[in-house]
Amino acid sequence: MQRILVIEDEPDIQEMLIAYLRDSGYQTGAADDGIMALDLFHHEKWDLILLDVMLPKIDGYGVCELIRRESSLPIIMLTALDAEENQLRGFDLNIDDYVTKPFSMPVLLRKIAAVLRRTGSDEADNHLLVYKDLVLDLDAYQLNVDEQPLDLTSREFELLRELLQNQGRVLTRTVLLGRLWNYDFFGDERIVDSHIKNLRKKLDRDYIETVRGVGYRVAKTN
Repeated sequence: MQRILVIEDEPDIQEMLIAYLRDSGYQTGAADDGIMALDLFHHEKWDLILLDVMLPKIDGYGVCELIRRESSLPIIMLTALDAEENQLRGFDLNIDDYVTKPFSMPVLLRKIAAVLRRTGSDEADNHLLVYKDLVLDLDAYQLNVDEQPLDLTSREFELLRELLQNQGRVLTRTVLLGRLWNYDFFGDERIVDSHIKNLRKKLDRDYIETVRGVGYRVAKTN
């Protein structure tokens, strides 16, 4: 699932952007000033940035300039500054698109999809699942925790993959049995509990939540 960082200091606009993006299948993060934006950029993995220009602490041009010194991550500027000189300044910093407020959310979503296609970000790294300090490499069948490899059994790996691919959703024991053990009948749900217990012990992190009487989930990061 692709991750978009929303850098916007107006709460109503930030909330609207996040809601639409999540409804469209993106994961999101949010920052409301330039310093927070750079911190999130450095400590989490993103596929695209939506960047307001008029930000507290460090404005959008400054944020963009600092990011461009070390990354070609796609950036779309969102701003009320519609003068030609403002747009040219953004493109001089190698942004991927410039969208002026007010804007159409459906049009913005299509611009985002177009930029991701153009930059290859819709395909790049789609074999990785990232959650906080966990990086699950689906091709290499490898989990890294805080940049260190951690050995999992194949079933533990598949279980973690299901939970990370369905962040925020409760997966029942029956669903997990069906997906991972291919049970077409009522299986022993204790096998799921046992694998969850082992996985939690290996991760040594409280990322997997038990929903009493239902199943398990990993909360969304934002």
